[in-house]
Amino acid sequence: MATYETIDPRTGTGIAEYLLMSAEEVRAAVERADVAHGKWSTIPRDQRAEFLTRIAELHRLRKCELAEAMAIEMGKPITQAEGEVELSASIFDYYAEQGPLLLADEELRVTDGGRAVLRTSSIGSILGIMPWNFPLYQVARFVAPNLVLGNSILLKHARSCTKVGLLIAQIVADAGLPAGVYENLIIASSQIADLIADPRVHGVSLTGSEEAGRTVAEQAGRHLKKCVLELGGSDPFIVLADADLAQALDLAELGRFMNAGQSCTSAKRIIVHRDVWDEFLSDFVERAKAWVAGDPLDKTTKLGPMASVSGRRELDEQVQDAVAKGATLHLGGAVPEGPGAYYPATVLSGVTPDMRAYSEELFGPVAVLYKVDSVEQAVRLANDSRFGLGSAVFTQDAQVANDIADQLEVGMVGLNSLIRSKANLPFGGVKASGIGRELGRLGLDEFANKKLLRIA
Repeated sequence: MATYETIDPRTGTGIAEYLLMSAEEVRAAVERADVAHGKWSTIPRDQRAEFLTRIAELHRLRKCELAEAMAIEMGKPITQAEGEVELSASIFDYYAEQGPLLLADEELRVTDGGRAVLRTSSIGSILGIMPWNFPLYQVARFVAPNLVLGNSILLKHARSCTKVGLLIAQIVADAGLPAGVYENLIIASSQIADLIADPRVHGVSLTGSEEAGRTVAEQAGRHLKKCVLELGGSDPFIVLADADLAQALDLAELGRFMNAGQSCTSAKRIIVHRDVWDEFLSDFVERAKAWVAGDPLDKTTKLGPMASVSGRRELDEQVQDAVAKGATLHLGGAVPEGPGAYYPATVLSGVTPDMRAYSEELFGPVAVLYKVDSVEQAVRLANDSRFGLGSAVFTQDAQVANDIADQLEVGMVGLNSLIRSKANLPFGGVKASGIGRELGRLGLDEFANKKLLRIA
């Protein structure tokens, strides 16, 4: 039987070994989920919501265990991991409270007599393919709306976060969810295509790389399955001359170095007006120096290791390519000696289109700063990317802020704010950043049957 080992990014040593499910075991899990959906979808939505409330409670009761698992499996600093537990619980709370209301029948206006009603119902078993960078939150935002909707769940977590995946499955079971409604799959990526092809699987949601998104979209399209894709991002963070620099600096360092920069909505391209360039650059570099890499289990640590040595290698190659081609390295940029996947907070400027760092996503603690002469140049630079997930604009002129927001080719804009996930706000992007939305009402509707009832 095939096995794999999870690796501690702090030390580079093995954590645990897991057995991959066989094809027969996967088919049995799909059958259980399919059968369970038939029963789960008939339970009144208010009763389904009660299970979500219990799941939220168990997240909070087991906060320490969940946070520690994230710190050990992917290097997330423990205080950030605890915050992720609270965010995940809030998502289950939101859909427990608002889900039944959002699922109520909607009366549609008709002009030729009679009535029309739009009814929202489930479609069946949905496959979720989850990433390692937010191993609890990403699961919550996929699972919670689909459970209250009445779908059953097939969950394939990132292999590097297998323990987190097992802890989530145990929470769901301990909340009393009927057997088969939530199936945790420990499988290889090579087994996903057969899952998507299975007629008992009615949709697939992926959060992952651009390459993985193309593969899943192709497979889903071949079998006429709905897919939701949340892929990469290279978010612009625009600072204009009249911005509150203290606020912008606070959020720039947080937005770039939180979670070791391993977030799709990190402030990856910091675009600063020339009038405040010198001050902003100097202060940002000083602030970046405070993000010293350390043990993620230490509550004082802000910057843990990256999740893997391979991810660090890719990031360092991007940095070295930029420096070799003339970019200015203000801080960091060197792989430290010693075990693990640590990488220092790094600041670059002078990045040009011939460098990998200009067009590729930098998934780690590396900030790239650009100097621009005007608002128009800032917008052009922000849009000069194949990605279109989030963004931020800092100015004290509300009209200018709204004008820029209208021009940015992204799914989300923060005005004097970072994009922060909230259970009631839709999350998603355009261009190569993905298809569809998660969270809020839009997330509930993605894998729903919006059935029209035309009543004479």
